[in-house]
Parts: sequence; structure tokens; C-alpha cells
Amino acid sequence: MTTIVVAMGEKNEIGSGNQLLWHLPKDLKHFKDLTSGHPIIMGRKTYESIGKALPNRTNIVVSRKKNWFQEGVLIVGSLKEAVKFAKKIDENIFIIGGGNVYEQTMEIADRLEVTLVKANLKADTYFPKINEKIWKKTGEICHEKDEKNQYDFCFQTYEKVNG
Repeated sequence: MTTIVVAMGEKNEIGSGNQLLWHLPKDLKHFKDLTSGHPIIMGRKTYESIGKALPNRTNIVVSRKKNWFQEGVLIVGSLKEAVKFAKKIDENIFIIGGGNVYEQTMEIADRLEVTLVKANLKADTYFPKINEKIWKKTGEICHEKDEKNQYDFCFQTYEKVNG
């Protein structure tokens, strides 16, 4: 199963200046729970925004940059190559960004794990529109903001509609 994991605002905004737009520890824990033990695929800019390989996961970074190397990371030249390699490791793979990677993987994804942040923020990077003819929301758990999480947010699961 190929799952896209994304945190986005109400206008599908996901980032600005190669950074996330919010700090939500509950979302970070949710992300860790979903992806731990499985391969994760990301673009180079997403990797650079994280700053290090994420533990307990095979980190696969897609980059067209030649001579780019990071310790603890598998670097591949295309998304197709990344998915092929990840599926050799585990049938459950996770796509974690950024914007271009999301756009290119919506067709091959089976599931979307969306954190919908109840905010309307300035951004330069967006998640593609979720087409309700293709994706069916199968779960939603909402959380109110608190002293650690600066916005209300909901964890939403979407499954691809067959046929």
C-alpha cells in the first residue's frame, strides 16, 4: 500500500520558505506512529527542511542534483526508482513530501493520511486538491488547540475509490 502523509491548512497550504507553517506535537507523533518501521520517500527540499534522516525508517530522497550525498539516506534520481526500491523493502510505503512529490504520486497512492490544520496561512507550497470522485474519506479524528498545539486540527484518512 502506498500512502501519502501530509499536514495542510484549509487552502491546501503545506509550507513556506521550505518550512512547515505550524508546530503541532500531536501531529508529529501521529506521523511517527504511521511511518515508523516503513520506507519513506521525500524530495530533496523536504529532506533539507527536516535536516536529518528520520530514525527507524528507510529514508529515500529523490533528487536531480548530482553529487548530493547525505549519510543514512538512499538518494535516487526519480520517483519511479524510489517507489520501486521502497516496495522491495516493504509493501507499505509512505510519501512524505514536498509539493512536487505529492503532485507526482497522487495517481499511484492508495491512501491519504491528512492532518487538516484549521488555519488559513500564507504559503508558497500547496497540496493538490483532493478529488472526492477519486478519494473517499473513511475516518476523521479532531483535536482542539491546546498549550502545545497552536491550532485545531483533524486527522483524516482517505481511501482511493476503485472503479
